[in-house]
Amino acid sequence: MSSLNVHTFYADAVLFDMDGTLTDSIAAVEAAWGKVAKDIGQDPAYVIAATHGKRAVDNLAQFKPHIKAHEMDDEVENFEKTILFFADAYNMHGPGSQPSSLVASPFINSPLSSGYATPDLSISPSSSAPSSRASSFVSPRRPSFASKLNNMLTMSVVPEASIYGQGPHFDESIMEEDQRDIIMFETNQKKHVLEAWQQEAATVDRSVRILPGVKRMMSSIPEGRYAVATSGAKTYAHGCMTRVGITPPKVTITADDKRLKAGKPAPDPFLLAASELGFSAKNCVVFEDSPSGIRAGVASGATVIAVCTSHERRQIENAGAHFLVENMEKVKCEPCADGRLKFTVQL
Repeated sequence: MSSLNVHTFYADAVLFDMDGTLTDSIAAVEAAWGKVAKDIGQDPAYVIAATHGKRAVDNLAQFKPHIKAHEMDDEVENFEKTILFFADAYNMHGPGSQPSSLVASPFINSPLSSGYATPDLSISPSSSAPSSRASSFVSPRRPSFASKLNNMLTMSVVPEASIYGQGPHFDESIMEEDQRDIIMFETNQKKHVLEAWQQEAATVDRSVRILPGVKRMMSSIPEGRYAVATSGAKTYAHGCMTRVGITPPKVTITADDKRLKAGKPAPDPFLLAASELGFSAKNCVVFEDSPSGIRAGVASGATVIAVCTSHERRQIENAGAHFLVENMEKVKCEPCADGRLKFTVQL
């Protein structure tokens, strides 16, 4: 049934794309690809445009062809951690941070050598002073940390007595405690090393946000009747959804799913998601935002509803979507007594 601006149809299940459709992490994603572009000496605008809606594994293979096959999984995971760093940096380490948030960072203990870690920003990179946590090293009843460090260095010199078989005697418990303090100090100093791109990341709010109408739409669909099929790998996909309060559905097809032979614009992700739900993709609705994702949905045989949440209408209107709406608020889903889902689309 349809009128001039309202269309109604029925389907068995819903297949959601994630970023740009359910969540908005575009700013963080673009920043991460912009970093890749700078690392390889390419124009960020070109790389960002060329990578949108496609799997990181495919994009990295294109722009970093030197990555070996056995290294790719780690490279994808590191890249997706970079996206989440850009998404979290402002609120965890920048102007939007709270003092307690520094300890809560999920990336605090990541190795800095990879360039993807999220260091503690309680002091500046140029400062040699320890953070407030280092105050635990100083106590009225104990020697200062500097004194203990000096003592440790002094004790590292072999005394003359040891030459004759009788070494010096130290209190092992004190020694162990001092060693722990020194190791903690060195570890904290490493955490405070911040690369230039990480400093910049903390100055701009690129937080992940849920898009209009998503919560209402997802809550209106019975469990087991919807899935997510995304070009993001598991680290990024689950990270984005949980950050905005979306519980990843049982059927969540991510780019690193080894059952996929190809990613979008190939229909494989949607075909697999529909199959896992127990339905034919031809009887499903696909929500998408990108040209490559829209084409993937159309190729799967599904009814495709495109949302203008990440692209202007003119950029996606010729990709083949059956319906083109501003956002998910323009679409209503109602479960029917016969088990089908009734969709009403307001154009």
